[in-house]
Amino acid sequence: MPALLFVLYVVVEIAALFAVGQLLGAVAAILLLIASSAAGVLLIGSQGRKVFEEFREVTRGRVDPGKAVADGALVAVGGFLMFIPGLVTGVLGLLMLLPPTRVLIRPLVTALAARRLAKYTAARPYRGIVIDGGEVIDGGEVVDGVVVRQWYDDGHGAGRRAIGSA
Repeated sequence: MPALLFVLYVVVEIAALFAVGQLLGAVAAILLLIASSAAGVLLIGSQGRKVFEEFREVTRGRVDPGKAVADGALVAVGGFLMFIPGLVTGVLGLLMLLPPTRVLIRPLVTALAARRLAKYTAARPYRGIVIDGGEVIDGGEVVDGVVVRQWYDDGHGAGRRAIGSA
């Protein structure tokens, strides 16, 4: 399967390069290939910094986390596509790196992620165990209880250590 995908990639890239070469000329096609790579390199840096700033804004509660994650994924995939040689991958990478086109692609990424997450959560249902205050909620039942002794392992020793008085 990977070999078939690679052959398909090569055929698509060569066909696109020949089509653009026929339309614009061979020199213009090569210059377009070089220009798209140069623009991609410049955009990777600037958009990468912008995405990291969005992540900082998410921690401050100023930006929607879904938007930041979708933008981060699109910039990462766009950057990856820019390093794969070819006209088609370069154009797809540029589309994912440019903010105006990212706004158009973001709903598709969000819908795809929601669908994948729905499949994942359907396969592994939530077990419903939450410790809240002193109550244990297990599958809708509320069980009152008192914690008698808590243990933790800091990873540095073989023994168990108690928290608080017992």
